[in-house]
This record gives sequence, structure tokens and C-alpha cells, in this order.
Amino acid sequence: MRPRLVSYLFIALSLAALWGGAARAAFETRATAAYVVDHATGTVLFSKNAETPMPPASMSKLMTLNMLFEALQDGRVSMGTQFAVSSKARQMGGSTMFLNERDRPTVEQLIQGIIVQSGNDACVVVAEGLAGTEDAFARLMNERARALGMENSTFANASGWPNPNQRMSMQDLGILARRLISEFPEYYGYFGQEEYEFDGRAPQNRFNRNPLLKLGIGADGLKTGHTSEAGYGLVGSAVQGTRRVVFVISGLNTEAERAEEAERVVNWAFRQFVEKTVAEKGTRLAEAPVWMGETQRVGLVAPDDMVLLVPATQRDAIEAQIVYDGPIEAPIEEGQQIGELVVNLPDMEERRLPLVADKSVPRGGFVPRLRTAAQVLFRDYVSTEGFNLF
Repeated sequence: MRPRLVSYLFIALSLAALWGGAARAAFETRATAAYVVDHATGTVLFSKNAETPMPPASMSKLMTLNMLFEALQDGRVSMGTQFAVSSKARQMGGSTMFLNERDRPTVEQLIQGIIVQSGNDACVVVAEGLAGTEDAFARLMNERARALGMENSTFANASGWPNPNQRMSMQDLGILARRLISEFPEYYGYFGQEEYEFDGRAPQNRFNRNPLLKLGIGADGLKTGHTSEAGYGLVGSAVQGTRRVVFVISGLNTEAERAEEAERVVNWAFRQFVEKTVAEKGTRLAEAPVWMGETQRVGLVAPDDMVLLVPATQRDAIEAQIVYDGPIEAPIEEGQQIGELVVNLPDMEERRLPLVADKSVPRGGFVPRLRTAAQVLFRDYVSTEGFNLF
């Protein structure tokens, strides 16, 4: 039987320090809750009450859009599919597309109406078109949220209309935003659209409410929200150079305050952190013993370029751990994950990066297995003798 031993190898990484505490501690926000994440690496740059369920207002429309994008992706609807408008949809208050029962808006028109005009009526039309009723659609939203790992979200409607059962955490909104960016690139461009009006109606409501789109800081989405209970909030994303930042803020007192905080978050996230490559693809970082294999050791390598985010102002070497459960039992396939690079960051989330085998190691024949058995017997004998002596 293979002896099990979790092995820890400490290695020094010659790169800028990953200690984010100083940069994080220096940043404050007037938002009641906030969540800032680097999109490519998944590094959480800032978190304030991020796991607390709160009224999301129109920011929860992102979940309605996710459900619609999924329906497009699997072919249940197309961009040209037309939906009926019910009396319930027509009677929705707040921001609307000004739809009526005679209209048959297409999916593409509804997407723009939801994103740009924040149309509550459009959300009800989508909910009824996909699930029959808005209540049935809300149940589907809740099921999908659980499947996507959004543990602090519950939905009672498709629009974000105030309801005690309509709650989302800032972290869940961040998860959702990153999904919309990564999984639906063909539709994401609509989030950067600055104006839209349906059939020439309500020209005063044709402008996108996202205050960052015209500032030239790389902002290209996603959704604002406001109710008296929730305050002013924004799920945003911006790209500068090779980096994308996703952020969520909520609970601001005014539109102007929301705009100021959102711009501050974007500038801070890009100026205080930079990307650093820990190891290039194929770099051997360590080797581990093999149990019952044709060879006795196998290399642990990076399966892809390993990129981490580091504070721009610090340049100290750090230590990281390579962790594996060894000896590793043969057969081993090249590219099989057999360990992890673990970096513990003060005041930041632990980062765990996979390490894979650099070659295949078939199970050994009689002689390698006999050699392994003898080594284990000898190790057990020495261990037992040592224990008995002391």
C-alpha cells in the first residue's frame, strides 16, 4: 500500500512581493459595500461587506441578461426572435422602453432596452418569453444562481424591482459580471453602447446611465442600479493595456458620488497593481518521488504561464510552497495535475496554482515494484527502530 505524505517544498520567487496589505489598507470607499477583482487572475483587490446580501436594484438585471444569453447560446432563441408584450410588462413603472401590447420586440431590441434604457418592462417581457411567467423565471434564476456559485443571491423578479426577497451580494454580482465577459463575448459589446431608443419612443431615456463610458478610462460595462433602499450602485468593468478590472459598488448617496467612486476604483486598481509572471509554461519548479513507477521521480511544471497580480510599489522576493501528496502513484500521465503552488498573501486571498507532471510515468514491472517495496520496508524499519530507541 502506498505511504501517504503531504510534502511541502519552499521556494523563493524572484518577483515583486505579493503583499497587498499596504495597497489595500490605503484604499477607502464611501460605498456601503464594494468588491474589486482582477479579471484575468481572479485576484480580489478589495472587499467591503462583499458577501452580505443587499438590495441590488437594476444591477440584478445582469442575471436576467445571463439567462437570455444562455438561451441564445443553446439555440432556444435567436437575436431575431420576437416576444409578446403582456399588460403586466406594459404597466411596469420606473425606467422602461415604453412597450405596449401591440409591440413584438426582438431579442436584440430587448437586450439593448435592458442594458441601455434599463427597461423594467423589457425584463418582464424576457421573463415571460422564456419561462411563461415572471414568477417561474425567478425560480429558474435562483436555481441557476446556485449552480453558478452565487450563494448569497435570491431573486423574486426579473427587473430588480424592490422586493424583500430580491437580494444579491457584491461578490455574486462580481461573479456574474466576470461570467458575462468571459462566456458571452459576442454579446458583451452591448454593455458599452451609449444610447438606444425603441421605435423613436422616449428619447429622454435613450442614454446609458453608466457614468464611466465617456471618460476614456477603458470602461465598457456593465450596469447601474438605484432605488431608495439600495442607494446608487454600479457593476463596472474597464480595460487598460492587457488588464481588465471588474468592480461592484453599492449604497452611494447620489449619482455624482457613484460616478466619483467608480472612477476612483478604476484608477486605483490599475495604478496600484501590476501583473508579474511567476513561471512560464513548461517551467520545472520541483520534482516528486514516484510510487511503483518505471522511474523514481517526476517533474512538477507550470501547465500555462503563471501570472499573479502584485502591488506596484513593492519589490521584495517572497517564499511560496509547492504542495503535493506523495509519493505519487504510477501510472502518471503527462500534463496530469499532481501538485499546487500555494502563495499565502497577508490581507489577500490565498492563491493556489496547479502544477502538472512533465512526463508520463508508466507503472513499473517486477523489478521497479520490488525496489519500491524494499525501499518502503527499509524506511518502515528505520522509522520503527528510531522510535524504539527514543
